[in-house]
Amino acid sequence: MTEINATETTEKKSLNFIEQKVENDLKEGKNGGRVQTRFPPEPNGYLHIGHAKAIALDFGIAKQYGGVCNLRFDDTNPQKEDTEYMDAIKQDIEWLGYKWGNVYYASDYFQQLWDFAVELIKQGKAYVDEQSAEIIAEQKGTPTQPGIDSPFRNRPIEESLRLFEEMNSGNVQPGTLVLRAKIDMANPNMHFRDPIIYRVLNIPHIRTGNKWNAYPMYDFAHGQSDYFEGVTHSLCTLEFVVHRPLYDLFVDWLKQTQGEADNLEDNRPRQTEFNKLNLSYTLMSKRNLLALVKEGLVDGWDDPRMPTICGFRRRGYSPESILKFIDKIGYTTFDALNEMALLESAVRDDLNSRATRVSAVLNPVKLIVTNYPEGQVEDMVAINNPENEAEGTHIIQFSRELWMERDDFMEEASKKFQRMAPGNEVRLKNAYIVKCTGCKKDEEGNIVEVYCEYDPESRSGLEGSNRKIKGKTLHWVSCAHAVQAEVRLYDRLWKVENPRDEMAAIREAQNCDAVTAMKQMINPDCLHTLTNCYVEQFVATRKPLDYLQFQRIGYFNVDPDSTPEHLIFNRTVGLKDTWNKNK
Repeated sequence: MTEINATETTEKKSLNFIEQKVENDLKEGKNGGRVQTRFPPEPNGYLHIGHAKAIALDFGIAKQYGGVCNLRFDDTNPQKEDTEYMDAIKQDIEWLGYKWGNVYYASDYFQQLWDFAVELIKQGKAYVDEQSAEIIAEQKGTPTQPGIDSPFRNRPIEESLRLFEEMNSGNVQPGTLVLRAKIDMANPNMHFRDPIIYRVLNIPHIRTGNKWNAYPMYDFAHGQSDYFEGVTHSLCTLEFVVHRPLYDLFVDWLKQTQGEADNLEDNRPRQTEFNKLNLSYTLMSKRNLLALVKEGLVDGWDDPRMPTICGFRRRGYSPESILKFIDKIGYTTFDALNEMALLESAVRDDLNSRATRVSAVLNPVKLIVTNYPEGQVEDMVAINNPENEAEGTHIIQFSRELWMERDDFMEEASKKFQRMAPGNEVRLKNAYIVKCTGCKKDEEGNIVEVYCEYDPESRSGLEGSNRKIKGKTLHWVSCAHAVQAEVRLYDRLWKVENPRDEMAAIREAQNCDAVTAMKQMINPDCLHTLTNCYVEQFVATRKPLDYLQFQRIGYFNVDPDSTPEHLIFNRTVGLKDTWNKNK
């Protein structure tokens, strides 16, 4: 009996079902033992976090098995596509840490696809239909009832060839002529019921200009593009399961026209489907995300409340945290709704190891250390990251007048309140132990100043300075050395757990459009902008998108629009999950 290595057995068991399939294909020598994948986004919007899962799989599988992953833009619909989206897609892929082998476009194959369609007409496998889309849909029947043949299904081949050429002339109105594959109007799979494979748009293409007026449909272009490029594993989400037989059929037809009928299984792209990344409190339809942008309900595609990759980047998520989350939820053959709290937990874990610790006061009240010498300033040493000593330290200035968090003081406090209150001792982070002596109020009764006295022998780092007190350690910044800043507190855009289903219910009940429904679901607390915040001087030297932890508050980053004259910080996530507690 052959001995089995325990480590190898454990590794095999940890493979997901796609990895197992790839390994089996390699063992069987399919596709010459090659692994080639592709990431094929349509350039009609910015990528969202759901695409990140596909990116991680497509590029990850290729890397894992010594193959290549290409980027292919599915640019078959010039109505919605733009080079802006192509550039953004490339940036997002690179930010996630991946590099494509080649860049391709579905439009690279327009001539080959057209020639293939012509060959199908000649073989009696396609015909031009003159019916409207509504009539064609009605004739398709239902999953339990067969469809009805189009009256044009058996029109002469020469006539279909002539009309197909006419479809690309620019003289045919969109919707009046389509090319359909002739397959089986009684097939249980509705996609086999003579699908439309070409339609007229009469719109210039961003790459091919005015050469084409008729464009291939996705189902007709996708598999053939995979085949032209030599893709071995076409990885798609679960909604394409019912498309797979059509995908395979079109590839078989293409191979037959190229004289490869005897080699259908050994050298072909193989489609495998996996579950989408669905998140609670998240809407990830590009159509709806575009509506949010156009209606001004968010501040662009990279608004930190958006589930776009660029939105997460601007909010302060690290690519590593997103990929760790994707790895944690894994790849299966059934869809599920993943908790946003799980993603946020992955972000906290990751940022805890990489974020620089700094002091910031978001709701300031002045703290005066009454027995500290006026005009004196001390440089206190602050650790940049206790999780990584190599990141070193920086200096924060201490003086007589400080800013502290208003919520850290209570004039009449219970014994359980261990922050600043008359008679309480607390430690000021990296500085001294102080004892609160009182406060000052304005005419309306608002507290405007808090007073305390410091213990000169308690400076952090001095021998014998760590005497134990009941009070907590509080953060602060020096009034004379702090820099004013704007801080944006972001939270979840939607107040409902499943906005997609909720939107559908609202639209049906109120007979309204998507935007009207979305406006009713937006979380009113998804953004609070604070303009009277103070940060220590060291923070002003940080670069856009740097990862920070505002001590005792949460994780933040420097917004790309931040300038030395107007500092702007975005809250990435709090130190703890407070959302579920507040629901």
